[in-house]
Amino acid sequence: MGHIVWPLAATAVLTVVLAVAGLAVDGRAGLLGALLGVALMAGGYLLSNLAVAWADSVMPKLVLTVGLATYIFKITLLGTVLLVVVDRDWAGVRMTAVGMVCALVIWISAQVWSSMRAPVVPPPVVSD
Repeated sequence: MGHIVWPLAATAVLTVVLAVAGLAVDGRAGLLGALLGVALMAGGYLLSNLAVAWADSVMPKLVLTVGLATYIFKITLLGTVLLVVVDRDWAGVRMTAVGMVCALVIWISAQVWSSMRAPVVPPPVVSD
């Protein structure tokens, strides 16, 4: 699970930055909104990574099925939370959206960056 160390670290830094920004922009509601947005996205990505890693360790043929199932679960949960939050006249909605978008960009960027820096092991040479 070494591939999620950098995304988790980047998300932790983002959480602090957005918490301060949310507090400055929208007060306590902005702080909570920023934390909610980051937590939803980071939690979803973490859930997906753990589920796929588990499937790969148990039966590699399950990876695609588990990955798709966690994706559907994640999107359904995010959609439901967004519908509930948007229907309320809550001051933290804006920072929730900002937190979600920023967490998405940071997590994916950090994962791509760490993957690009990972050592590549060449395939074994097969002699005839």
